[in-house]
Amino acid sequence: MADVAEKAGVSRALVSIVFRGEVGAGEETRRRVLRVADEIGYRPDSAARLLARGRSRTLGVMFTLQQTFHTNLIEAIYPEAERLGYEVLLSGAAQSRSEEKAVEALLSHRCESVIVLGSFAKPSFLGELGRRTVAVSVSRRVPHAHVDFVHSAEARGVHQAMDHLVGLGHRRIVHIDGGRGPGSAERRRAYRAAMRRHGLMAEERVIPGEHTEASGIETGRLLVAEHDEGRPLPTAVLAGNDRSAMGLLMSLTRAGVEVPRDMSVIGYDDSHLSHLMPIGLTTVRQDAARMAEHAVRFAVERLEDREREPQEAVLEPELVVRGTSGPPPKE
Repeated sequence: MADVAEKAGVSRALVSIVFRGEVGAGEETRRRVLRVADEIGYRPDSAARLLARGRSRTLGVMFTLQQTFHTNLIEAIYPEAERLGYEVLLSGAAQSRSEEKAVEALLSHRCESVIVLGSFAKPSFLGELGRRTVAVSVSRRVPHAHVDFVHSAEARGVHQAMDHLVGLGHRRIVHIDGGRGPGSAERRRAYRAAMRRHGLMAEERVIPGEHTEASGIETGRLLVAEHDEGRPLPTAVLAGNDRSAMGLLMSLTRAGVEVPRDMSVIGYDDSHLSHLMPIGLTTVRQDAARMAEHAVRFAVERLEDREREPQEAVLEPELVVRGTSGPPPKE
């Protein structure tokens, strides 16, 4: 193929230059270049062409590995970004890789904006990121940071779940806390407010935890151990998220506690795994598709208009009742 290009008197470098528009070319020369490009299998580097114009049209997305709800968000981000003419570059955070490092990787690859999914980092992290670039935070709100925010109305979601349980007759309702996880503080406050509203302050109990399966498993072991010592099981548990709820279900099943006959369990997120269990998980749905659409649109609008101020979208959650919630056991 190199011989073909040589015979035509056009190098691969010249083909690239003409495609990028870095030099002028007459119509005859352009046709000749296009013919040679086809013969040598050359494909124009659109990313390089955009960078030559000072744009990458690439949105960076920082997500946390093993957070199942983040995969739902990412799946919805791709088509919305493509619709608006942008590419997407992913960078994952994990126990072995900090959010700061994941974000720096995106910025080093010339991402024009960074969408942060469910940040666990200190508030100052988002504040600094907002000063450096166009940034959008999904599921985590930090007051006064120059960042777009997209999140669900956490309190309304918890209130729906609690009203559902109380309506079924539950009184001993426990909440597994999500620690520093996004939305955890709001969900914890909403749980306590709901217990007060229903006159159940004496039964209020928040068990420290995280947004992980391990946290749910440990909670299950704790509750079963307490039951073995004579303390009654709670009749229902509101977990901090779906992962925690799934861990709890695993632990209860191993201990012979039947859900929902002996205990009802509700999660939060409605991640795709909640549909794949033998018994469907009752959970509070966050609309991943709409959250992703808002995040991408907010980023693009500020990239196209640098004078635009950051925006905030608060989306309505919805309780999805499946097989893990039912009336409390008769005592």
